[in-house]
Amino acid sequence: QVHVVESGGGLVQPGGSLRLSCAVSGNIGSFSAVGWYRQAPGKERERVAISTHYGSIIHGDSVKDRFSISRDNAKNTVYLQMNSLKPEDTAVYYCNAVPITGRPEYWGQGTQVTVSS
Repeated sequence: QVHVVESGGGLVQPGGSLRLSCAVSGNIGSFSAVGWYRQAPGKERERVAISTHYGSIIHGDSVKDRFSISRDNAKNTVYLQMNSLKPEDTAVYYCNAVPITGRPEYWGQGTQVTVSS
């Protein structure tokens, strides 16, 4: 059974920073991609960033210059560094892990990020 656990969310003022962590059980090398998605109230879930064996991709013009994704293979963990946070970044952030076999995908329970003064 694969477990995906997010942590690091919380309440932060506009302009602040947070680092989210996504820990996957087992060898992170067995996943072709581990990424971050977010869902704001009343909106669809959107992709934020993906980390693969070949590199990483930040999705969305609104976060490209502020967010970055990295991984620590020894810790089986992927991080999402979020800087210069804005109120519109408020959402539940989910981690997604896709195994090399493609299916099934695994989701964490989500971590709430609230940007407010």
